Amino acid sequence: MNRRNEMYLKRIEAIDKSGPAINAVIEINPDAIAIAEAMDKERKEGKLRGPLHGIPVLIKDNINTGDKMMTTAGALALVGNKAAKDAFIIQQLRNAGAVLLGKTNLSEWANFRSTRSSSGWSSRGGQTKNPVMLTRNACGSSSGSGAAVAANLCTVAIGSETDGSVIAPSSFCGIVGIKPTVGLLSRNGIIPISSTQDTAGPMARTVKDAAILLSSLTGIDTEDAVTLESKDKAQKDYTAFLDANGLKGKRIGIEKKFLTGHPDVVALYKAAIEQLKKLGAETIEVDLMKATGELGDAEFNVLQYEFKDGVNRYLAKANAPVKTVAEVIAFNKKNEDKAMPWFKQEILELCEAKGTLESKEYKDAVAKTTSARKIISDMMAKDQLSAICGTSIGYANLIDLVNGDYDTGFYFCPPAAMAGYPHITVPMGKVHELPVGLSFIAGAYQEGEIIKLAYAYEQATKKREAPEFLKG
Repeated sequence: MNRRNEMYLKRIEAIDKSGPAINAVIEINPDAIAIAEAMDKERKEGKLRGPLHGIPVLIKDNINTGDKMMTTAGALALVGNKAAKDAFIIQQLRNAGAVLLGKTNLSEWANFRSTRSSSGWSSRGGQTKNPVMLTRNACGSSSGSGAAVAANLCTVAIGSETDGSVIAPSSFCGIVGIKPTVGLLSRNGIIPISSTQDTAGPMARTVKDAAILLSSLTGIDTEDAVTLESKDKAQKDYTAFLDANGLKGKRIGIEKKFLTGHPDVVALYKAAIEQLKKLGAETIEVDLMKATGELGDAEFNVLQYEFKDGVNRYLAKANAPVKTVAEVIAFNKKNEDKAMPWFKQEILELCEAKGTLESKEYKDAVAKTTSARKIISDMMAKDQLSAICGTSIGYANLIDLVNGDYDTGFYFCPPAAMAGYPHITVPMGKVHELPVGLSFIAGAYQEGEIIKLAYAYEQATKKREAPEFLKG
């Protein structure tokens, strides 16, 4: 296992830092080899902690690791922040015997800094490139984790999502990503955006690997009360749901909004729907995007309030040189040439202008946003659906630091994000060499069900391809 970790470290040096220079890894763990050697020693002594024993994992740089690595959310303002202890999920990962290889780059502040940011860019880490095509970005905010997994710089990685930040980069990079139910994984020790919507999630090259990683991260954490809701609902081993016949007899909702748009993406989606039918599923068209379409403004309001509250709480206890969102804003202004060379911080400023979580505006916005739960549940109950399926997101954007990201016309992340419900993406095919993912979402704590569906589709289609680092 130590040889495997050494191989990955050499590959990071050869591919991430030189060669194609995709710039997915923001920091290497100086203790990685020592951890790997300790796990090898345990194995020789007959102690095997589980399927992650000795396996190299990369961690998004907004997740605390109580070691020699920093946790900065990609922000220069947080350089020097070394956490006093692991995030809860990182401790779970260590208990499982995984080797923390390093931290991955991300869209700074998990893509909650500017309205015209370039996904995968941070002031600390620079721009991450998509290993499929180097002129394209890897999407945000878990861009480094997605690019690293796709480029085989680790076995698996951990990302985090508020609205799309696990699913979208996984789709762009042609891998598997799972956004779990909010409450399945603790958020304790993760730099937050939203207490309503945030969750970490596994990113892997296969559904099986994603299921293995997910199994190791669950657990009730008294420091994150929402995890109490997962009692008796979390599964000990999500690989039990890996059933190649898992689509047989299932009723799947088909999001009809994505039956129009870019013709090549639509063609992939229609082919995927036909494949679901061949695998024994019955499909029923639904219009979830329309039903939840008016919730977006309320969601943005919720995120602004909760970002200010959550980041202030995090920074108050952190070892960072800044202690509040206001101090972050001031730091960026003082260091504008390095911290904001391409785009500014208007979202941070909007957050700072918000009041407390006792505000009526905030409470009304939460009530409206979380109504997505009832909308999804009612829709699934009405047609007796096992899941709702859609195109995860469109093809990867060109990197454009001047103008920022642009909409490619497909984006299935908001409904499950606002509801706090589980969402999985699996490779569906390519458009002009660019991967596009197929998504399955379901009700709370139905991770096993959507893993089953995604696995059956994956095994029948085998659409994932290793990236070729095309120059565009």
